[in-house]
Parts: sequence; C-alpha cells; structure tokens
Amino acid sequence: MEILVRDEQLLVIDKPSGVLAQPDHSGDPDVLTKAKAIVVDREGVKDPFLGLVHRLDRPTSGVMVLARTSSAARRLSKQFRERTAEKTYLALVEGRLRGVGTWMDTIAKPDRQPKRVSPDHPEGKHAELGWQALGRDSGRTLVRCQLRTGRPHQIRLQASARGHPVVGDTRYGAENKLPGGAIALHHTILRVEHPERDRVQTFIAPLPNQWDDLLSTPMRETVEKLLDRATMQ
Repeated sequence: MEILVRDEQLLVIDKPSGVLAQPDHSGDPDVLTKAKAIVVDREGVKDPFLGLVHRLDRPTSGVMVLARTSSAARRLSKQFRERTAEKTYLALVEGRLRGVGTWMDTIAKPDRQPKRVSPDHPEGKHAELGWQALGRDSGRTLVRCQLRTGRPHQIRLQASARGHPVVGDTRYGAENKLPGGAIALHHTILRVEHPERDRVQTFIAPLPNQWDDLLSTPMRETVEKLLDRATMQ
C-alpha cells in the first residue's frame, strides 16, 4: 500500500485491490490497520488517529484519503457528504461504448446487498455519474467516470445495468475473473480542499500493474495524457 501524501492533517494512500477499507469480521487486511502500522513505523507514534472519511470497494483500487485529526475528519467528511470532492475513476468495461453521457439510477441496499431499484423504492437513493469513452479495443472500452453521488457499488451497478460490466467483475456479469479477484476499476484522481491550507489539492494514483495486459498502447497513452493534465491542476 503506497503512501501518496503524508502531512499533519492527511494521509493519502493508493489502495491495492483486495484490501478492505476498514476492519470487518473476516480479519482480512484493511486500509486503516495497515495505514496505522505505517504511521507507527515511520513516525514512532504509539496510537495514531486516522479517520475514514470515504470508502472504496474491496476489489477496487486507487486513491483514498484518511484524516489525521478529528477536525480534518469533520472537514473532509463534509466535502464528501456535500459532493464537493471531485472523484474520477477509470474503468475498463466489456462491450463498446462511444461518446459521453450521464447515468442516473436509484440504488438501495435491501438485505445489505446493493442493487438498482425503482425510483419509488422506500430505501432507494439517487445515483448519478458522468462518463466518457476514452478508447476501445478487443471488445472493451476504457471509460472515465466522475461520480456525482457516492452509492455502494455505484459504478459497477450502473455499468452492468447497461450491458457493460467492469472487466473482472463477475459479481455483476463480467465474463471472466482477473487474478486475485481484482476488477478493472481504479479511483485515479481525487480533488479535495485541504482541511488546513484552504486550497484544493489533487491526488493521483497511477494505474496498477495488473492493468498492463488489459490496455492497448493507445489506451495507455490516453491514460498518461489524462494524468499529465491532472498533475498540472
């Protein structure tokens, strides 16, 4: 688990696929436990505070920001709650998509399992994202997704519902698994206002090595240009 940024208020990490966001009954590796161990090792802090202000699904990789103080946790949580944090994902999906668009659905968690439901479902919540097709090859499309809401499994559910499951995501209809249970969904760019410095910062996580065999050369070049532009912001 790579540390992208570490200061007195923030710890920004690049979460690998397969790692939980927080501990659960399984006892499997999780971001909070691993991040605390890193802080203890590098700073000698006995019991560091780390606040979880947003989550990534276990098979999803990419940027996560953790708060290092209670005040930072409040300020960051407010940004995610009020949707001022800008979250950009890259997804490789099955099938061919063209152009740009918006997906809007209603998602609920009956029996703790996220699913698309009718708009009048009593537990349903609005789910919206903007998407742009960046390239196509071998019956797959590289898609940039910008979440406008933060529902459980949102990108996975919305893409699958339109006949374009995320590559490797057999839970939602993908044809084949990827090694280690990974899926081709990566939180690539996160923009938030720093809780202390009163300025917007951009955090970037390059695509993991598992994607090397999934993308064509033109797709990789497109991703490099996207990350270069984000770095300049």
